[in-house]
Amino acid sequence: MRQSISVWVVALVAGGFVAGADLQAQDEIEGANAVLPWAYVLNDPAASTEAPDPDEVVTVPGSSVSMPRSAINIDNGPPDWHPDRHPPMPEVVAKGGGEGVVACGYCHLPNGQGKPENAGVAGQPYEYLVQQMTDWRNGRRRPGEPRMGPPSFMERIGLAASDEEARIAAEYFSSIDFKPWVRVVETDSVPNTRFAGWIHEVVEGGGAEPIGTRVVETPVNLTLTKLRDDSSGFIAYVPYGAVARGRAIVTTGGANSVACTVCHGDDLRGIGPVPALAGRSPSYMARQLYDLQTGMRDGAWSDLMDAAVKNLTVKDIVDIVAYTASLEP
Repeated sequence: MRQSISVWVVALVAGGFVAGADLQAQDEIEGANAVLPWAYVLNDPAASTEAPDPDEVVTVPGSSVSMPRSAINIDNGPPDWHPDRHPPMPEVVAKGGGEGVVACGYCHLPNGQGKPENAGVAGQPYEYLVQQMTDWRNGRRRPGEPRMGPPSFMERIGLAASDEEARIAAEYFSSIDFKPWVRVVETDSVPNTRFAGWIHEVVEGGGAEPIGTRVVETPVNLTLTKLRDDSSGFIAYVPYGAVARGRAIVTTGGANSVACTVCHGDDLRGIGPVPALAGRSPSYMARQLYDLQTGMRDGAWSDLMDAAVKNLTVKDIVDIVAYTASLEP
């Protein structure tokens, strides 16, 4: 019975007919993955492949650094392929902090650009970053889909990090300019993908499928993404017309929201402690809209988003994040 409900929910979402008021009810039945499976990615066990040789020495384009694959490991901190392209990393970013506090640069990358399964934190306001860490620690920000590894991992780090560690990391990442990272492509069909490493991986020779009502965000170069190269970005496939529809919602509020530009600025690059949206991962942004709508994000400033997210449909979310991702950061 559980499987049939899941199939029904996903089919309904693919058609774009789910109203905002119904999203939380579906989440309670099946989890956020059933509502936004393309954003709350759960790895496909069948997608696992044979582990590469840990002793193989690897490199990336434009870098004089080389290292064995075993060095690309969370226990060792992030591989820093381009140390000349960001400020010196503080200890908590490069190696981690107290018990349970893993190096920030491992997931968010040394330059803070991030990946679809986590946040791009470069260039976000210092006050915003500190507040988010406070919200994690106080249990007021929780992962909308606990089965998705990276958000749940961030929750554990947020609970463990000290005020000082949060302050140091926020100072570092807020000092770095966020660079163009996602190329948005409107289409009616996308390459077949599988979920592995908490992202969409294109299946080589797998053909194409209709995009439906979703965003498919995948690495420009999967090999470099797996090597955690912080200069290799992503492509986001979105439905035809999504960018224009999203622009209308963002700038006017449309039928189901309020204008995002009021708080986030006309260029969506943030105002004061309000975060920037322009050019950020659409997968990440979709999760945040849904988490705010369902109350999983209920931090100090979350109430300001209540009216904006209350009545959003899945189609609205797809359109909004397609537009915000298409903008110059």
